Amino acid sequence: MTTTEYLELRDIRKEFGSFAALKGVSLAVHPGELICFLGPSGCGKTTLLRIVAGLETQSSGTVIQAGKDISRLPPMKRDYGIVFQSYALFPNLSIAENVAYGLVNRKVPRAERDARVKELLALVGLPDSGAKFPSQLSGGQQQRIAIARAIATSPGLLLLDEPLSALDARVRVRLRGEIRALQQRLGITTILVTHDQEEALSMADRIVVMKEGEIEQIGTPSEVYRSPASPFVADFVGKTNLLPARAAGGDCVLVGDQRFACGVNGVAGSSKNLKLFFRPEDVMVRNVGSATPNSAVAVVEKVEFLGGYSRLTFRMNGIDQALFADLSVNDLAEFHVKAGDTLRVAVPPDRMRVFEAA
Repeated sequence: MTTTEYLELRDIRKEFGSFAALKGVSLAVHPGELICFLGPSGCGKTTLLRIVAGLETQSSGTVIQAGKDISRLPPMKRDYGIVFQSYALFPNLSIAENVAYGLVNRKVPRAERDARVKELLALVGLPDSGAKFPSQLSGGQQQRIAIARAIATSPGLLLLDEPLSALDARVRVRLRGEIRALQQRLGITTILVTHDQEEALSMADRIVVMKEGEIEQIGTPSEVYRSPASPFVADFVGKTNLLPARAAGGDCVLVGDQRFACGVNGVAGSSKNLKLFFRPEDVMVRNVGSATPNSAVAVVEKVEFLGGYSRLTFRMNGIDQALFADLSVNDLAEFHVKAGDTLRVAVPPDRMRVFEAA
């Protein structure tokens, strides 16, 4: 890692008694990027964020921010703003007083403080809310105020600990776009912790996928989604078809009785126990014939309408496991697919990925 990185985590370990919550995590965060810690409950993502904030002390390892070792500094001496899931606004203070809280603690002059609060309330789209109290605002509005308070002191780092999980679905979608636009406008280096895959994919510059205290993959949303580094990432990020397979020679694998051509990249030569991965949207139904690579007859078991697309559950000849395919509204209208229908499907070889089974 180079000194040009804004934040560096070097071999961070954390034990709670005999339990290892973090097992030597190393990571570099670029200046101005939004990086997301993504993983299931208990994977260590929140513990890692709390170590960056100084709210938890690592058992070993080093935290470097802007070239300075902050590993043992108390929270109040670190340069960050933080937003929690629960908003954590002071109910007895007005909105303006909540936003100004950090500025008051830093003894910023009143006139300068008032100007900053006015600027921030306008920035988060609530210019006329200064005299109100938190109970008078919706959940989404309260979280905007929490963000305004977090950035009031112009910190170098913004930490977001599942900031949208307490909100309803429509508000979450709107607010994540607003947070991302605000982060890009300010150019503030940001760490977002979430278990929501859609949130991570839509907001992050890079995603850190975590499992059991370790990093499974670091990459752009596209890299993590299209080229997962392990069966865990493939299965955790997005809907997937993940099938037990075995080597069949050349660039081919066998799943049940079905032979698939795919780029095995040497994996098949090292193990007979494999996993074959492809996304539901990779399944083709249009212009598929018997000569199409990786084509087979499928029987549709269920059609689930999901708005902009429909998800088919089907079984392919020679394969016991149920599979999924996502069809557009146009495809569904053209093929009139319903449960019990038989149709020929295919998966392009370049859309398949092969892993060694664990």
